[in-house]
Amino acid sequence: MNKEHLLPIEQSRLGVIGGSGFYAIKTINCLKEIEIDTPYGRPSDSIKIFKVGNLELAFIARHGKNHQFNPTEVPYKANIWALRSIGVRWIIAPSAVGSLQEQIRPLDIVVPDQFIDRTNNRPATFFSEGIIAHVNMGDPFCPNLSRIVTDIGEKYIPSGRQIHKGGTYLAMEGPAFSTRAESNLYRKWGCSIIGMTNHTEARLAKEAEIAYSSLSMVTDYDCWNQTQQEVSVEMVLNNLKINTDVANEIVFETAKKIDILRPKSNSHKALSTGLMTQKEQVPLKTLSKVNIFTDYYWI
Repeated sequence: MNKEHLLPIEQSRLGVIGGSGFYAIKTINCLKEIEIDTPYGRPSDSIKIFKVGNLELAFIARHGKNHQFNPTEVPYKANIWALRSIGVRWIIAPSAVGSLQEQIRPLDIVVPDQFIDRTNNRPATFFSEGIIAHVNMGDPFCPNLSRIVTDIGEKYIPSGRQIHKGGTYLAMEGPAFSTRAESNLYRKWGCSIIGMTNHTEARLAKEAEIAYSSLSMVTDYDCWNQTQQEVSVEMVLNNLKINTDVANEIVFETAKKIDILRPKSNSHKALSTGLMTQKEQVPLKTLSKVNIFTDYYWI
């Protein structure tokens, strides 16, 4: 195995996981395309490499380039493992979400800082099968990276729309949208937006010591707001098409800022206080899966 997962922050890559409607980075040309096999199977797509200044971007389509994986079927572990294996230490995740609050309108963008997990069939951890780690999830989304994304977003979001700093992302299993009773319950909990993917990535990224931030693009009011048209695939896709150009611009400008700042994150040392099992006690088969995360501590 190469040692790109051990690259210092000054040489690390930025990952972009494109959600529904965000299947490519349009602002720059692709340099190369990489196919990666992982201990968790194949990622959802090949990884495309771009360059902004001295920073390389690694892009992967979350649901596959033909949108063939539903939110439960996305190979989350393979995607995160593949990105870390090539030296990714920051991830921006443009994603479609529904709004659970009146003031968060369709075509707005939210950069959440918390999530509530209501899924029931997702990979929760890399650390099982003979190795245990408990990472701190108090800040599931990286505050430093999210601050940069928000600051850039405020400059580039079109007039009449708003970027919301912070908020709670309610993660549902899907693929069906929520019932009206569920939607109203989540509103009472104080949740801001509802989606199906980001929390799984954020949890695994934290274990992989990758700083993670969500660029949540609001497409609808879910189903709680009966004065608005009910959410549909057509509505989601139409609003995503409008928002994708903005998201591309925000990603590109954020990449330029990361190239300069190379921001450090508590996520980059998440395992320093989380690893419980001694290396000598870990089965070799398990060790071969997680060593790209643990090498720094066990070399």
